[in-house]
Amino acid sequence: MGLFQKLKEGLKKTHSTLTHEIKRIVTLSPKLTREGSDDLEAALLGADLGLPMTQRIMAVTKKAYETQGRDKVDIFGIAAREVELALGEKETPLKKQADSLTVVSLVGVNGTGKTTTCAKLANQLRQTGEKPWMAACDTFRAAAIDQLKLWSERLDIPITAGNYGADPAAVAHDAVSAANANGCNYLLLDTAGRLHTKHNLMKELEKLHRVVGKKLPDAPHEVLLVLDATTGMNALTQAREFNKAVPLTGLVITKLDGTSRGGMIVAIQQELNIPVKYVGVGEQADDLQPFQAKEFAEALFSE
Repeated sequence: MGLFQKLKEGLKKTHSTLTHEIKRIVTLSPKLTREGSDDLEAALLGADLGLPMTQRIMAVTKKAYETQGRDKVDIFGIAAREVELALGEKETPLKKQADSLTVVSLVGVNGTGKTTTCAKLANQLRQTGEKPWMAACDTFRAAAIDQLKLWSERLDIPITAGNYGADPAAVAHDAVSAANANGCNYLLLDTAGRLHTKHNLMKELEKLHRVVGKKLPDAPHEVLLVLDATTGMNALTQAREFNKAVPLTGLVITKLDGTSRGGMIVAIQQELNIPVKYVGVGEQADDLQPFQAKEFAEALFSE
């Protein structure tokens, strides 16, 4: 299955709900009535596209109705085009240090899929010719260490893992040494899930990043917030708070295949201007994809 088809499959729930509502509204009247306008707005907001994006699509749609009439208006095309323009046309690939190790820290609340994402990202990097190393820095959840070790064995990607209860910063420090000693060019840190409201845990994450930065200048070079798409706009609150504590360089959106609110990607990127770098659309090792605005918009609104 091609990348676009995987994305389209992953967005099936969001796409189905959106297109069903839009088709119903369009067929009701040759004009965009007040009721139809309200219904269309509700459908867009229901997909968690956010108020700014919804208002933008509504403004262009209303103008098109006034100047062209229903038969010539393609609401799906308008919506896809506006989303693509809002998200930006260029991909934002993972950073890569020219002559040294690139450290990528994966952060987020519990249950978003950080550990799985760490393994999938390592797998994708290796498939593109890179040499990744993983670090099990979630030492609070014993299952997280075991889970990443299983992925390490399954994908044959090396790992640094401490014991349950060990200092996460010490694990990260040792992982930098190990990755460098083995000639790797990417180190992926799987950090513990933490609520953005827990001040002490956020401070611990800051400490981990400081320790890595002392070991390797400017590290971590990427801080990716892993967000669960099924939480909808709650993910925006998480992104705001994590960005205050540890400035984020990108987002990874997981579980897009399990939600009808995939538009939250647009809302978050619109408000915080943090690029979405990857999206997860399934359980397999190759189901993490680089994010492409054009393909996302088309998968969201294609008839």
